[in-house]
Amino acid sequence: MPIASPEAYAEMLDRAKAGRYAYPAINVTSSQTLNAALKGFADAESDGIIQVSTGGAEYLSGPSVKDMVTGAVAFAAYAHEVAKKYPVNIALHTDHCPKDKLDKFVRPLMAISQERVKNGQEPLFQSHMWDGSAVPVAENLEIAEQLLTEAAKGKIVLEIEVGVVGGEEDGVENAINEKLYTTVEDGLAMVDALGLGEKGRYMAALTFGNVHGIYKPGNVKLRPEVLHHIQVAVGAKYGKEKPLSLVFHGGSGSLLSEIREALDYGVVKMNIDTDTQYTFTRPVADHMFRNYDGVLKVDGEVGNKKMYDPRVWGKAAEAGMAARVVEACEHLRSTGTTMK
Repeated sequence: MPIASPEAYAEMLDRAKAGRYAYPAINVTSSQTLNAALKGFADAESDGIIQVSTGGAEYLSGPSVKDMVTGAVAFAAYAHEVAKKYPVNIALHTDHCPKDKLDKFVRPLMAISQERVKNGQEPLFQSHMWDGSAVPVAENLEIAEQLLTEAAKGKIVLEIEVGVVGGEEDGVENAINEKLYTTVEDGLAMVDALGLGEKGRYMAALTFGNVHGIYKPGNVKLRPEVLHHIQVAVGAKYGKEKPLSLVFHGGSGSLLSEIREALDYGVVKMNIDTDTQYTFTRPVADHMFRNYDGVLKVDGEVGNKKMYDPRVWGKAAEAGMAARVVEACEHLRSTGTTMK
């Protein structure tokens, strides 16, 4: 199937919320990790979201170029082509973009999609994230409102973050403290500024103790009930049941019970990066250690081309990551839910 149309993406998100499941949003940094994610979704018979961060997009442009827009456009062009061969719907998304990178990343990409839509084409990306967690809530929502207007012109879903995700990702680091929990007041302010769809469609990463990176269960206190309280408050004010489409960030190390509780409260997208990075790299390390004399020309020998051929260890890496995507679909209850 081709990359999901705006209409198909909207249906994906609606079905997920109604069915109390979420799509894994897999961060990728190369054609190989993209292919691994696609295979994982196909194996799980799940639609899904594949995304690039600012750092991932820069890396995709090449280490001597380091241009986020170039990398993102190249990634999207490749994804649009190869996704046609898989029997699932895939949405393309850009991950965390802080204020100082909006003009160098999200806004130029939105402009490209707006131009495509004017010409009768689909948007290049189906959604973009604005990460305003480092600025005051009022400023965060003011920028979000501006971006939502631009996103709507390009038939794009906007993702915003209200609250703070702890830990570090792409150079953005936040302390682990009470700021990790979005308040009901902030949730109501968000809807007051952005509406509930009439100004454009958006998803909200409301925080409930989330931390980027890897940690063992119990080290960070997740409170999924925070999401429930905000849904109830917004729903009561606007006369709607579970009105918000929510996003779960920083989920590595979370208990399955915590993940499933968050799904019940309206999470439709869960970012997965740290775990898939490891499951891509681990088979490569295994291959290198097991075939040391083959991948290296030790003591003047010639090595073994069949062992150091990147396609050999690359296939193992992709298989390892694809298996983790399948597991993510099972955890998020999206297995077998593809719209096809």
